[in-house]
Amino acid sequence: MFWYDGKLNTSENLKLSIADPGLLYGATAFTTLRVYHRSLDGGLTQWEAHCRRVERTVAAFHWSQPDWERVRLGAETMLAAYPVLRLTIFPDGREWITGRELPPDLEERQRRGIGAWIADGSQYRRSLAHYKTGNYLPCYLALQEAKRRGVSEAILVDEAGNWLETATGNLWGWRDRCWYTPPLGAEILPGVMRSHLLETLHAQRQKVCELPWTAQRVSEFEAIAYSNSVVEIVPIAAAVGAGRSRSFDPTHGAIAALRQIAGFGRSHHHPA
Repeated sequence: MFWYDGKLNTSENLKLSIADPGLLYGATAFTTLRVYHRSLDGGLTQWEAHCRRVERTVAAFHWSQPDWERVRLGAETMLAAYPVLRLTIFPDGREWITGRELPPDLEERQRRGIGAWIADGSQYRRSLAHYKTGNYLPCYLALQEAKRRGVSEAILVDEAGNWLETATGNLWGWRDRCWYTPPLGAEILPGVMRSHLLETLHAQRQKVCELPWTAQRVSEFEAIAYSNSVVEIVPIAAAVGAGRSRSFDPTHGAIAALRQIAGFGRSHHHPA
């Protein structure tokens, strides 16, 4: 089931022209959101923030804006069946909304952490890093290689080896009573969850620094995690690759405190 161009479709097939730029070039803008309490207006859902990011991308590319009232109608229709929605906009303004379930092992990931592979290679560097587009091949390749190596995430790096983000989220590191996250100037995606966490930390007068993640800085972190709008905050217990392995404490109290500050509590695995 999916919503496309103003209609709900119950099939598993989407009909596109062979000349569609979304098909040929990945020319789409998209965002993925988690719906809390079956409401687009709930604070944690961040519906307006997700729409604004897509709107800015569409405007930057000089594409046609979608009918936002119809987009909301499609999202309202889909959220009755799915807790996670992917909203995609084509260059001519067509909307396409799909749904999926939360990862079945999400609570375990949040509790025990995950392993990540350091994707050091030019083929894993995203183009148009500040925009969430359908051209997601570098991230897809990085994730596939990470899974082949037995871990569930990939950490993208720049030419100097500085850590940027994961294939699906933004990075957070903790040391000396301060949270660190790579700056937007480092060519990373301005994640909606990243913005939410930064705003919340600042509002709570918590120390947070946006600085490049050099090898030296990474080695000094007591704990690291990644965030996105679906998984919230997930600790990274080990990072492998680049000729060495690094371990971090996935149960560090700072991560639990960050979840509480952000409004997640212990778990929202099954939104009501």
